[in-house]
Amino acid sequence: MDLLEPVWQKAKTRASEEESDLQQLISNEGRNHKVAPWDWRFYTEKLRSERFAFDEAELKPYLQLEKIIEACFDVATRLFGITFKEKTGIAAWHPDVRVWEVFNPDGTECGVFLGDYFNRQSKHSGAWMSALQSQHKLGSVQKPIIYNVMNFAKPPKGEPALLSLDGARTLFHEFGHALHGLLSDVTWPAVSGTSVSRDFVELPSQLYEHWLTVPAILEKYAIHYRTGEPMPKALLDKVLAADTFNAGFKTVEFTSSALIDMAFHADGTPPEDPIQFEAATLRQLDMPEAIIMRHRTPHFKHVFSGDGYSAGYYSYLWSEVLDADAFKAFEETGDTFNGALAAKLKKYIYSAGGSKDPEELYKAFRGKMPTPDAMIEKRGL
Repeated sequence: MDLLEPVWQKAKTRASEEESDLQQLISNEGRNHKVAPWDWRFYTEKLRSERFAFDEAELKPYLQLEKIIEACFDVATRLFGITFKEKTGIAAWHPDVRVWEVFNPDGTECGVFLGDYFNRQSKHSGAWMSALQSQHKLGSVQKPIIYNVMNFAKPPKGEPALLSLDGARTLFHEFGHALHGLLSDVTWPAVSGTSVSRDFVELPSQLYEHWLTVPAILEKYAIHYRTGEPMPKALLDKVLAADTFNAGFKTVEFTSSALIDMAFHADGTPPEDPIQFEAATLRQLDMPEAIIMRHRTPHFKHVFSGDGYSAGYYSYLWSEVLDADAFKAFEETGDTFNGALAAKLKKYIYSAGGSKDPEELYKAFRGKMPTPDAMIEKRGL
């Protein structure tokens, strides 16, 4: 609650400013109705077009799947010294699946990485990371065999697969999870790789997303698939400026769901009428009328399908606090690939698995516990 409450107040303040902007847009069209929940996204897109004047379609020619995979590998090499060599002729579970050997800085084998990037009828939707074999040192050393699954549209033969910015971020996110498995260096199988507490498992993945938009990476890999020209700086500036657009709305709809989740589980006694309880709690929170929760109670399966996430929806925001603070550590050095800090990141975050308490590991990396400040700044609140 110490995390959620200040974020909630800042989010409401920002959302109020955004609502005023939308109200002005409605008035400019000669309409006099107040902003309603069903208006928000429609008018937000109009406002986004006015302010930033770019379409996602403009970005796609610069975001080739092949280049973004190379960018993922390059960041890992710059930070951790590991290298990747693609292996052909190895049968996986589908012909589209690609296989890479991964090597440590000294040339020894680190593990194997597989990428299954295109959608097909036999796959369920989404993107994820998992392991065919986890690293451990119990008895003989077991090397990790880690894979990422995506659902990008497969292009016609001879054409490159082009991604949205969100798709490129997803690729970096899941590869961050993959590195958590590949760089694992623990004795016991039960604490290998991503076998960490729920709110800590998203740190390596969400943190890795930050390097996608580091200028040195975008300038090298965000190149037009026909001309080979890098993404124009004016377009890149608009993309980065648009990152915090509509931040109040996004944070209100998430944080309201997290606060309702906490309220439901606060005293361990289910309310007699959950819908009335939800409404009363939202009134106490002074929920903006023009925004609704991201997950209304009847379909909030995330926290009611089992005890794994009960009173745990906040953890996504806490993970964001961790990743924003961790990347801030690199920015504070003036070098987003700072070698000394990257060595600590590898040792205490990506390699340690669940071998020690997360608080102890984070302090060993950062020297202190995180504050929400970097996350609040990152979200534009």
